[in-house]
Amino acid sequence: MSALVPTEHADPRFAGLDAWDDNAILSALLAGQKRGLGAIDTAISEIARAAALGVAALQSGGRLIYVGAGSPGLIALGDALEIPQTYGIARDRIVIVMAGGLAMTEELLGGPEDDADQGKSDLAALAPTANDCVVCVSASGTTRYTVAALKTAKAAGAKTVGIAGNGGAPLLELADVAILLASGAEVISGSTRLAAGTAQKATLNMLSTLIGVRMGHVHDNLMVNVTADNDKLVLRATGIVARIVGVGPELAAQAMNTAHNQVKPAILLAAGAQNLSEAQDLLAQSGGVVRKALTFLGRQ
Repeated sequence: MSALVPTEHADPRFAGLDAWDDNAILSALLAGQKRGLGAIDTAISEIARAAALGVAALQSGGRLIYVGAGSPGLIALGDALEIPQTYGIARDRIVIVMAGGLAMTEELLGGPEDDADQGKSDLAALAPTANDCVVCVSASGTTRYTVAALKTAKAAGAKTVGIAGNGGAPLLELADVAILLASGAEVISGSTRLAAGTAQKATLNMLSTLIGVRMGHVHDNLMVNVTADNDKLVLRATGIVARIVGVGPELAAQAMNTAHNQVKPAILLAAGAQNLSEAQDLLAQSGGVVRKALTFLGRQ
């Protein structure tokens, strides 16, 4: 198995690690994390292709569905939960499928990842269609639950993305877009929540962020569709309005209040839209892209 699965190799450089001093152990772990991030360099174009599939799915009324088991499932869950908050995408458009279900957030067990039948049935229960994009994450790329879920999604016509750490793994061979994160052997042999996990986390961050940008939820480098549902986020959103339009905090706060704390229409109100209805109409005409909507008001 080890000859085929680099993520499971025992790297001889770390033999005797338990007898090393603390700084040496931590330095080795940090180097491993950096190696995980470095593995993303050769995957940039595939991440871009995956983001395009995600954008197409969400713009056609479909869903972005994350699938994972064990640590990859938890990493995917974190990304999935953040997207509606950060980019204002409807919660029901972002779905997470985890081996063992959300009970795994309280006690992480290994057994469910071996259950291919459950992977198939869990994905099938979502009734995937050609409008959906299913993103499957596995360090080894051989996890039976995750591979079965991908096969089920593909059979239903959904677009599929596979993210794995081993070239030639089934998850990559089967996916429409294959993202290989060749992070190699772990400092602690087989503990793929380390370098492999870091690579997965960063990749999903990049994937979902590019989706948000291409859907028009970022203007310059500002989150213009953030869900402002607490005092901190309302303050941040008000600052975004002020910065983009070039107005003072009072006018920005007034626009936010009129827009019921929705950032995009607040920007247009502060920029000269006569009322909330006009701001919403301008956004509809521009496909939700603030930069284009501002041109309708004579602003660049």
